[in-house]
Amino acid sequence: MSKSPRLKVGVIFGGVFEEHPVSVKSAQEVARHLDADKYEAYWIGITKSGDWRLCDGPEASWEDGAHRPVVLSPDRSVHGLLVLDEGKYEPVRLDVVLPVLHGKLGEDGAIQGLFELSGIPYVGCDVQSSALCMDKSLAYTVVGEAGIPTPNFWILGPDDTVQTIGDAGALPYPVFVKPARSGSSFGVSKVTSADELAEAVATARQYDQKVLVEEGVVAEEIGCSILGNGTDLVTGEVDHVALSHGFFKIHQEDAPETGSENATFIVPADIPAEAQALVKAEAQRVYRALGCRGLARVDMFLKADGTVVLNEVNTLPGLTSYSRYPRMMAAAGISMTELLDRAVALALEETAR
Repeated sequence: MSKSPRLKVGVIFGGVFEEHPVSVKSAQEVARHLDADKYEAYWIGITKSGDWRLCDGPEASWEDGAHRPVVLSPDRSVHGLLVLDEGKYEPVRLDVVLPVLHGKLGEDGAIQGLFELSGIPYVGCDVQSSALCMDKSLAYTVVGEAGIPTPNFWILGPDDTVQTIGDAGALPYPVFVKPARSGSSFGVSKVTSADELAEAVATARQYDQKVLVEEGVVAEEIGCSILGNGTDLVTGEVDHVALSHGFFKIHQEDAPETGSENATFIVPADIPAEAQALVKAEAQRVYRALGCRGLARVDMFLKADGTVVLNEVNTLPGLTSYSRYPRMMAAAGISMTELLDRAVALALEETAR
């Protein structure tokens, strides 16, 4: 009995913004667990300068310039890659794309728009939900309209000063100042008094001209990993980010593989069963309200009174060896290999509708 032909999957990783190194680590973990009997992988690395390269994989030397240039064609008749080879472009038809990209131009709907133009099925959220979730102020507005609690927040546009939001001394300190459209805590500051506010806004503007000033929520940080489309959703075990001091800054430690400098991850979370059930239910409500599909990690605050408040949504959560999303899924009995299988199947299922 002959084997089914392997699916041709384009795995895109790297990128030009601050989460480039995290993306490469995620891709390396995908390479370890993608089933070679089921998939023929085409590894497309985007360098820090924005060059696209067809590589053998996300190994250490992939960015050295020795690999062939490649583009993802928006022409639906190509339905895949154009690889530059000896002065000519060779087409490679793909069955599905797995974007292993985080942050700007990877998680904000930009590259999802290219996938839509190309007609190739792709893993993860669509253009609209990606853009909504990437902009924390828009995500808060949408889920707030759906009746889901969010922190109080104020927005500063490119030309706004701290005076735009009124008397800085009257803010409910501590507040968190963060880029509205960035990830992994880049540019985030905890501000405890009015005289720290302007410097924190300047720090956030290194990553995004739109800045969010957000009321600090006194609560435990809880995460929920979700996999699925529509109402058919699977959740991993809920996790708890237990902080020793400061605030959670994932991916910014010198050696995150050895652990966080101020956080311990408890999976399953050390919270009552009814609280776990509530977190899962509210996370699914957030996921549906924002139109998410495929996969996402919904981070929430669990307050002492048992209520939950949205923190943020990551539509392409980290897949590194130390990332929360695969840990939560593994705790629920879903291995990384099975997670990738299911994510690809969901992408194909969505396109077949």
